Amino acid sequence: MSLSETSSVDPLVLAVPSKGRLQENANAFFARAGLKLAQGSGARDYRGKLVGVPNVEVRYLSASEIASQLASGAAHLGITGEDLIRESLPDVRGQVELLTPLGFGNATVVVAVPQAWIDVRAMSDLDEVAAEMRARHGRRLRIATKYVNLTRRFFAEKGVADYRIVESLGATEGAPAAGSAEIVVDITTTGATLAANALKILDDGIILRSEANLVASLNAAWGEGQRAAFRAVMGRIAAEERARTTREVRAGLPEDGTIDLATIAGLHEAELPYGAPRCADGEIVLRCPEAAVFDLADALVRAGARAVSVRRIDYAFAAENPLAERLLARLP
Repeated sequence: MSLSETSSVDPLVLAVPSKGRLQENANAFFARAGLKLAQGSGARDYRGKLVGVPNVEVRYLSASEIASQLASGAAHLGITGEDLIRESLPDVRGQVELLTPLGFGNATVVVAVPQAWIDVRAMSDLDEVAAEMRARHGRRLRIATKYVNLTRRFFAEKGVADYRIVESLGATEGAPAAGSAEIVVDITTTGATLAANALKILDDGIILRSEANLVASLNAAWGEGQRAAFRAVMGRIAAEERARTTREVRAGLPEDGTIDLATIAGLHEAELPYGAPRCADGEIVLRCPEAAVFDLADALVRAGARAVSVRRIDYAFAAENPLAERLLARLP
């Protein structure tokens, strides 16, 4: 079936970034789970499909568009930054489910003030600055930002009220030097650009540590077809994540055939995915977190197990899928 044809079942809509590093990382994320994104007939085609999983329509959008499509229910799943979700959605918990962080697109939303303000180190100092601003200049402290809602919520939490937001349409960090604002709320990865503009981050001025997330919409129409496609997609993602973070440990039973596997497994966060070994085959197979591998192997050797080996696994499927069930439990 061509991409232009319409399925008889309404598809699961997956929104992914349309360009740049975010798109590359999104492609890599799905590829690790054995899911390939196929983008129509070329780079200018903003629709595609997910190879291997039927009834999934991929839409290529900007990160900010993805957040709004998830909020409206036009997309079921999307990859976008947590900063955009929390900025653009007034009720994050009621509108979307943040399924899993993806480990890329990392950045931090911060409050930054001029380095020349040597006595201003914390949010509590801004009250005094705001009072002085009003006394000397007859106006409120001005904050340049693209993050209006995040700023208002954070400043309210910190008890700072006497300010005015100047919405930034360009390079926010340049606002103090241009005279359009005194301080900024901006997103940064290293802080180098802020420092280059003679700005410093307040000690308690971190509003949000953000990264790209796989996000599900609670406002979308979740019919049986979309739920089935969602389970298939999340099953592969969970299987890859489970395999990536665990290792399979194999060993031979001791010659006398006895070993306290239950105690060893319990002490090292291990499981017996295929059940206890039978004396006939004599092979022990456990699965444990990567960090517990060496301790588990040592414990098996001390207990008399033979020929202990450790393997990486490509995918580890399971009947339970917490990533999927968390969302499905919230749907009507």
